[in-house]
Amino acid sequence: MQKFSTESKEGGSQPKWGVIAIVVLVILAVIIVVFNSFTVVNEGFIGVKYQFGKIVGQNLSAGLNFHIPFIEEIQQVDTREQVYPVTTDAYTSDTQTVDTLMLKLNYCYDASKLPEIIRTIGVNNVESKLLVPNVAKISKDEIGKVKAEDLVQNRSSVQNAIYNSLKETLEPQGIVVTAFAIENLSFDDAFEQSIQAKVIAAQDALKMQNKTAEKEEEARQKVIAAQAEADSQKIKADAEAYAIEAVQKQLTQSPNYIEYMKIMNWDGTLPQAIGTDVNPFIALGGSASGNTGNPSTPANTTPSGNGQ
Repeated sequence: MQKFSTESKEGGSQPKWGVIAIVVLVILAVIIVVFNSFTVVNEGFIGVKYQFGKIVGQNLSAGLNFHIPFIEEIQQVDTREQVYPVTTDAYTSDTQTVDTLMLKLNYCYDASKLPEIIRTIGVNNVESKLLVPNVAKISKDEIGKVKAEDLVQNRSSVQNAIYNSLKETLEPQGIVVTAFAIENLSFDDAFEQSIQAKVIAAQDALKMQNKTAEKEEEARQKVIAAQAEADSQKIKADAEAYAIEAVQKQLTQSPNYIEYMKIMNWDGTLPQAIGTDVNPFIALGGSASGNTGNPSTPANTTPSGNGQ
């Protein structure tokens, strides 16, 4: 009886550990399935969902996105602005060679056309199949329409023409052109020296023009000043003539006007000699102002002709 009881206990312990193992396996399977059911899409990216290699979802936003494990998968595509640099050469319309032409294209993907890009080109092939042939070709075509001198002096206009042509070509294919720049261009030494000499000559001519304009302005100012001086003298002369005319008119109307003017212009100083040539009276001892000698005798009394 005791032996039978011991065997029953040992036999009963085997199913218990088997159940635990099965439960653990189930839990692990659930965890694996759950973890494989979600994919995190990072900021600046969009998610594209595939089901057995076929696109079934697009434009999945940043964050946690669900998919059926082992059946579907989500791949991230970088939609941020990207830069494509290229260095090439080109020829201008006057057959000048641009030895080093450095270009830079800024672009991003059109999210609405991204599935088409993935189907027809492949995101990893965009640069080699779209950018490499088009950027260099369009740039060379536009540069070939202008002279070398115009390219140097009006680089921005050529740059804008290339930018507009790239937009017309690439945007229908899902590539949004955000910016384009001609970062550097160089010609052979002889041409660059001729351009430099021409620029210096133009600057010298501009300096001479400025000097000529400055001299002309100085001459004009002198003429203005001379005219102003002449006008001032004329006004002054007219004023003096008017004054003389007024005086003459006043003399005609009033003979005593001269005596009045003497009184108005007298400074208060008496003459040192008064009288006639025969009997002059000369004041002695300093100023003749006020009374001299006898206080009762006026200083300006002129002796009579008989010497009294």
